[in-house]
Amino acid sequence: MNDASGGREEVSALARGLALLKVIGMAAAPMGNRELADATGIPKATVSRLTATLVGAGYLRQSQDSERFSLGSALLDMSSRYLRHFDLRTVARPHLAALSDFSGASVHMGVRDELDMLIIDSLRPRSVMISSRIEVGSRMTIATSAAGRAYLASLAAPEQEALLAQIRQESGENWPRIEPGLIASIEEYARVGYCGSFGEWHPHIHALGFALRGPRGERYAVSCGGPAYLLPKDTMLARVAPRLLETAQRIAAEAGTVDLD
Repeated sequence: MNDASGGREEVSALARGLALLKVIGMAAAPMGNRELADATGIPKATVSRLTATLVGAGYLRQSQDSERFSLGSALLDMSSRYLRHFDLRTVARPHLAALSDFSGASVHMGVRDELDMLIIDSLRPRSVMISSRIEVGSRMTIATSAAGRAYLASLAAPEQEALLAQIRQESGENWPRIEPGLIASIEEYARVGYCGSFGEWHPHIHALGFALRGPRGERYAVSCGGPAYLLPKDTMLARVAPRLLETAQRIAAEAGTVDLD
């Protein structure tokens, strides 16, 4: 019984440490132990022990002369190793770069992280000056982004229903406003092979998205978009969408995977 209790305590400590890393990683500035305790509900004394351990291991960095923490270099090394295992990223990049240059739009590739798509690759057109704040590590909400909607629409029915239930629970009273767009996107993906987001994820951004499957069954989503004034909806649908679908087919063929449906 003692061994079992000890095992549960170790798992609990790990979960708490990971929760701290996530909160710090999403924060706009370094955070102190009190702020972390308030954000996570973990007792401050426990937070202090965890942050000290994480600093010692290199996963957190303590600001000089203060009790405030940001992510450490050990996580950067882990992230680099993680990205090197994404075989599809290497296969897809030349095709996504060509799509970006053709469309004059930024192209982003992401993987799911809870109710967001986490960007793992980002490309910009060489011939067009577009300012984008979306970098590797940025997030796009599944409910309103083109990439997120495409990811959702590509899932098998049981997975799709489970994700919709999570979004419903998280969105609370906003669900009646969010649901019609999600259902329309699922239908759109089944009909044309991509999803659109025209001012829904960001009021000044137009984007189209499609989903991909990696050689080991892992799932990705791609967003192609940019400023609405440069990429009006008619242009995106008439000119960019056909090239987007061609790009998805070329990547799937080269990766040896079948289309998601």
